[in-house]
Amino acid sequence: MASESKVSEKSLEATLKEKISPLLEETMEKSWGITIPQLGSDITDRLKNPPLQIYVPPHLRFSQAKKKFKEEFLKKELRMHLGNVSQLAKTLGIDRRSVHRAIKSLEINVEDLRGKTREDYHEHVVDQTIRSSLEQYREIIQPQKMDKLYAEVPALSRNIAKMLPHQEITWKDAEKEFEKQFMSKVLKDHQGNVSQAAQQLMIRVETLYRKMKKLGI
Repeated sequence: MASESKVSEKSLEATLKEKISPLLEETMEKSWGITIPQLGSDITDRLKNPPLQIYVPPHLRFSQAKKKFKEEFLKKELRMHLGNVSQLAKTLGIDRRSVHRAIKSLEINVEDLRGKTREDYHEHVVDQTIRSSLEQYREIIQPQKMDKLYAEVPALSRNIAKMLPHQEITWKDAEKEFEKQFMSKVLKDHQGNVSQAAQQLMIRVETLYRKMKKLGI
């Protein structure tokens, strides 16, 4: 399993560097007449871990954010496995009963997710990744030029989705990585002030320090 994971990571890195980065640059050049290397890097960095490309509002307290992540992550994985709970449980490294309990507690309608294909989901993830990255550049790019690039996003997302190799992640690893990314973002927003970050997350300062140590933040 470890060797398969390394091969998958190398395959993803190669795809991002050799195919996706040039495609992003070409699209920026076509829409803006220039390229912004940092924007391309922002998008490819986010695409390095497709299983966690889930938007969770950064203003939420920690308990709300984690619940939202679990809901969206489980929906995503159910789509990826076409609603097959047994297959999903195996991928996530948990038993079927745990998956069913999570589906029930998060009030997820599995039937609503079975009509989508894996390709539909991959395209959706890429689309959201590109759009969320572009939002950071709204203040420095003219509205007309930004709109022109946004018009290219659907086709760009379809093309990139076809190139990305499929990656899987366990439930435990997904939760851990989400906590690390979310808490790191909140800490960054507060310039590393742990007390202020803990206040926003609505957890004890001691709890945040403990989480930081455990997660390697």
